[in-house]
Amino acid sequence: MPAIDMFIEKAKTANKKLVLPEGQDPRVVTAANKIIEAGVASQVFVLGTEAEIAESCSQAGITERRFDTLDYLNCSYFEEYAEQFKELRKKRNISIEKARTNISDRIFFGALMARNNLVDGMVAGSIASTANMLRASFSCIGTAPGIKTGSSCFVMDLQTPSPAGDEVLLFADCGVNPDPNAEQLVDIAMATSNTYRALLGKTPRVAFLGFSTFGSAQHESLEKIVEAAAAFKQKVEAEKLDIITAGEMQADAAIVPAVAAKKCADSAIQGNANILIFPDLNSGNICYKLTERLAGAGAYGPILQGLARPVNDLSRGCSADDIFGVAAITVCQAIG
Repeated sequence: MPAIDMFIEKAKTANKKLVLPEGQDPRVVTAANKIIEAGVASQVFVLGTEAEIAESCSQAGITERRFDTLDYLNCSYFEEYAEQFKELRKKRNISIEKARTNISDRIFFGALMARNNLVDGMVAGSIASTANMLRASFSCIGTAPGIKTGSSCFVMDLQTPSPAGDEVLLFADCGVNPDPNAEQLVDIAMATSNTYRALLGKTPRVAFLGFSTFGSAQHESLEKIVEAAAAFKQKVEAEKLDIITAGEMQADAAIVPAVAAKKCADSAIQGNANILIFPDLNSGNICYKLTERLAGAGAYGPILQGLARPVNDLSRGCSADDIFGVAAITVCQAIG
């Protein structure tokens, strides 16, 4: 079964609520209807004026709305959210007028809906930029307890299973942090482990990638990877987490059992990693695109993670079906 179908089936059991802020986009209203029709969420709020949403539905050919609409600029709790946002940004000493301006951005308002538990997650970005999505997510929602660094992962739905038999791998971070330090890599690994468990319900097996396997090479660029792998392993052991991890390793040792048997026979990861942590955004972004384009893998993401509430970004070239798929992933993240 394709990975996205698994996520859809899992989402159907969850009874979660979503907000799709970009009601001025025909793709969004099409996806919102489909989400409700398929049972992926129990309720979907689409933000916009009645005129905006009516125009979007007309363009999409929708005659019966199955989603809820919210004219957020004129809703009863707009002023309450403005006061809340002012408090959230008190270190910057913003005025109430500035707070109102910020939450007049529908992405910020949707993020505050998630913060206040009106919804379980948000999907946006068909119009908004990734930068705006990140600003809204971090300023309105913030990171999850125990995690200081927000990050992202790509869900790689492999056309051919890995040598260890995995059909889905998670690559991180491929979309947010350009050059994470060791502490940030630990946060990325923890957030990705949480994402993996939320989506697939299995034990995360985490490999920190580099051009060395357990000290087979020495270079200053490897130092943060070695440090991060050791710190993450210590954290897993100290907190008795159901996560399998080991030291730094090359990609072949991480995903090919026969190679692992030669290079790191005593490792807890025996070529069966299902999460690959990259040392920087360059390597992660390059690798996911090569895997997608040369190996024919499906690539879902960037899936934002490490946030206190699930929020996911869309490509501005996305289809309604893409939005639907990301919504299913967001609901799975909300299940936890």
